[in-house]
Amino acid sequence: MLLCLGLLAAPLRAERVGPAPGTGECVPFARAISGVRLYGDAWSWWDKAEGVYARGARPEVGAVLVFRAAGAMRLGHVAVVSRVIDPRIVMVTHANWSRIGGQRGQIERDVTMTDVSDRGDWSRVKVWYDQNDGLGGSTYPTYGFIYGRAAGGARVQLAHASPELTGTDPDIIGSVIDTIR
Repeated sequence: MLLCLGLLAAPLRAERVGPAPGTGECVPFARAISGVRLYGDAWSWWDKAEGVYARGARPEVGAVLVFRAAGAMRLGHVAVVSRVIDPRIVMVTHANWSRIGGQRGQIERDVTMTDVSDRGDWSRVKVWYDQNDGLGGSTYPTYGFIYGRAAGGARVQLAHASPELTGTDPDIIGSVIDTIR
């Protein structure tokens, strides 16, 4: 089970900034940082967003990418887009992905994620992993992005991402280089 709390990190270094909001799991952290008001295990957000929040396959700043339950991620995972570099490279802010300083439960800010799906639809991704000092070797299945706006005629409060979603000086060039290593 992935739990999420702790630190924010630039793509190349972890930066300690204090505990994550909520109970320390990735879901409350993503809810707090994105403003998307969904509850339950990370993988369940996709279905819970249907008819409530707009969903899609295109990254946007503030959108929540929902990872499917797979392997060690039996509860899935959620990450919030902090910057769109190009249609297949983004930076995300999320929690409990890397073991930073040997510890799980860290928050990382502006880390590289790339779409490695055959169709360019963000259904499979690679994610920066601190211990590798680059993109991890594994690929992860995802459902897609949940946007902070209502779906169709749904009545939902518009989500506003936190100003802490992104840093002031992310390593965008490093992010692109990571994807071609």
